[in-house]
Amino acid sequence: MLNFELYNPTNYIFGKGQTAKISELIPQNSKVLLAYGGGSIFKNGVYEQVKSALSNFEVVEFGGIEPNPRYETLMKAIEIIRNQNITFILAVGGGSVIDGVKFLSAATKFEGNPMDILHKRLLIKDLNQVIPFGTVLTLPATGSEMNSGAVITIDETHEKLSFGGSALFPQFSICDPTVIASLPKRQIQNGIVDAYTHVMEQYLTYPHDAMLQDRIAEGILHTLVEIGPSVVENPTDYKLASNYMWSCTMALNGLIQKGVPSDWATHMIGHELTALYEIDHARTLAIIGPNLYKVLFETKKEKLAQYGERIFNVTGNSIEEKAEKAIEETVAFFHKMGMQTNLSEYTEDFAKTADFIVNRFEERGWKALGEKQNITTEKVREIVEMSY
Repeated sequence: MLNFELYNPTNYIFGKGQTAKISELIPQNSKVLLAYGGGSIFKNGVYEQVKSALSNFEVVEFGGIEPNPRYETLMKAIEIIRNQNITFILAVGGGSVIDGVKFLSAATKFEGNPMDILHKRLLIKDLNQVIPFGTVLTLPATGSEMNSGAVITIDETHEKLSFGGSALFPQFSICDPTVIASLPKRQIQNGIVDAYTHVMEQYLTYPHDAMLQDRIAEGILHTLVEIGPSVVENPTDYKLASNYMWSCTMALNGLIQKGVPSDWATHMIGHELTALYEIDHARTLAIIGPNLYKVLFETKKEKLAQYGERIFNVTGNSIEEKAEKAIEETVAFFHKMGMQTNLSEYTEDFAKTADFIVNRFEERGWKALGEKQNITTEKVREIVEMSY
């Protein structure tokens, strides 16, 4: 098992009716920026619950944070935070709103060009240099409610870039599974596949000695396979909704990544598809992931075989046969979850995608990705072209 440090200070508050606790969790006399997205919180009752809980605070609102939150939009919010002397931010929404608020937290007091946070992938560690924030989760998917990472899109350059740091954990996260009742099926499908791929990025590497991490990861995968199709059709079922929400959080709160190698190349390539074509994040992962496993088959086949046996009960006469079946079962699961797994199913303008992504990676110096640092730009090209 690799050396590791486990630090997660987020107060995770789970269950029905927990939104009222906001008033106890935000420091008294705080001036609060209430940040949200496109307005779904006005339709599902969450806005009223939050406003009621904030009745004793001075509140300034900022709406319109997009899916794949835009740098340009967030810079407008930073001006409000500075001008209004905001001392606490409350993110009410899914991963995009929470990610956007993490950028607000990091960038407001940042000395220099805030874009450097993204381009240089800076680690924000000084708690004195951030605006504290909490979250009310309305869309389980990214795990952003209990981690310190975020991804922001720059409209001007069509880039989707990540950043993070130990100072960017939410102080608290309110997670009430009943909020998924009003979500469109597409968003729940996305949430399942997003969380599933988060686990795969940390699990599907090569055999190692961290037995418990593997079993916890497999437990999350098993749960998502078991409940995925059902929760899409029955979002008011509290058993399904609660297991869905908790699985999404556990998939990326840092626990299963400790002591083990991890990949993340599927995400890095997938982000480019979202930046180029506005394809939902989870759907880019369903496009890229299986083809990455095929291109990296020789270095991933042992873990693929283990995954296939333990998650889908595959059998075979060799590791290779089991590994191939595991990829097939993964694609079948993605299809069951409403995903298309070819780029050409989303856009007709895909012919030069591989060239564009390879050029981007070369410009950034991303020439050795993956758990073995063996995903060269030529392999990136092969993965993307196989995904057409």
